[in-house]
Amino acid sequence: MATHNELGEKGEQLAVEFLQKEGYTILERNWRFKKAEVDIIVQKEEVLAAVEVKTRTSNYFGNPQDFINQKKIQLLVEAMNEYVISRDLDVEVRFDIVAIIQNKNTTQIEHLEDAFLHF
Repeated sequence: MATHNELGEKGEQLAVEFLQKEGYTILERNWRFKKAEVDIIVQKEEVLAAVEVKTRTSNYFGNPQDFINQKKIQLLVEAMNEYVISRDLDVEVRFDIVAIIQNKNTTQIEHLEDAFLHF
């Protein structure tokens, strides 16, 4: 497996553990709809959140969250719309980012709630 895939999988696992500690229930991992993949779908009380996980070894080229573009956002919105409708859910939907910088010495995790409001 390519090193970046391993880093991504490790980042997703770190994000799951982090979110669980914060009181979120993990509903899905790597949920797919058409061309979209939602890394993690979580729920806390009446809020359903699609969580995009971005993991990097440094922020030399920018923060992890800077690597999400409008096309990705559009795909995530469509996917979550399908998720909510197909399950007949009555919840508030939010889009979060868990940005992780992990190198040999440290791991930094930042949870950005309602992250797409900032794009």
